[in-house]
Amino acid sequence: MLAAAVLLVSGCEGLGDDSSSTGAGPTAADGWAVSPLKNPEGTKPGLAPVTTDADKAAARKLIEELSTKGRGPKTGYARDKFGYAWMDTADGVPLARNGCDTRNDLIHRDGQNLRFRAGSDCVVIAMTLHDPYTGTTIEWRKQKAAEVQIDHVVPLSYSWQMGASRWPEAKRKQLANDVLNLIPVEGRANSAKGDSGPASWLPPNKPIRCAYAVRFAQVAIKYEMPVTAADKQMMLRQCGG
Repeated sequence: MLAAAVLLVSGCEGLGDDSSSTGAGPTAADGWAVSPLKNPEGTKPGLAPVTTDADKAAARKLIEELSTKGRGPKTGYARDKFGYAWMDTADGVPLARNGCDTRNDLIHRDGQNLRFRAGSDCVVIAMTLHDPYTGTTIEWRKQKAAEVQIDHVVPLSYSWQMGASRWPEAKRKQLANDVLNLIPVEGRANSAKGDSGPASWLPPNKPIRCAYAVRFAQVAIKYEMPVTAADKQMMLRQCGG
């Protein structure tokens, strides 16, 4: 079960675990930490820095596509308006309906040295995670569930205030479970983010900030969601704009 310390806030959800036995599993695939510019579907692992001038120019071009508007009220927001957490049945997203919930799909994608619950090829009970937000390596175990949380890059509450309150429920479920919008990260950093946009919060690991801005933009563009003018300006700044 989820540890009591795990925060279930609008911008992040705890990792948790419901297993009590262990089994050996394979390491994550080679090619960990892919640039978001080369990973537009979010199916490849990690969030590699955007470093070259050409890639930063491409990042700015992407961010410039974003429309802007003011952040609306949070009235009526509730997590369950986006479906139950980690549903495997959200339509229109990669890895859905594969027999493994969204949470464990993300661990498979980004974790290394995976260990599975006995008799399962889905439920992970231990892993090594290279956290892009802090630049640290976390040896995660089920006994320390709160140490890793799953971040919604575009927080659900943020999306609600930027128009998701008027979306069909199916589209909200899609956003909540889309691997493009989800990254396992250090729990403390993610809790500090809450439902902030880029103007209010950026990853402590500065080399990753342009990549984070790109991923935020990719999600917003996919879901035809505006961002605030301040958020767009901050995102461009991270990529040299």
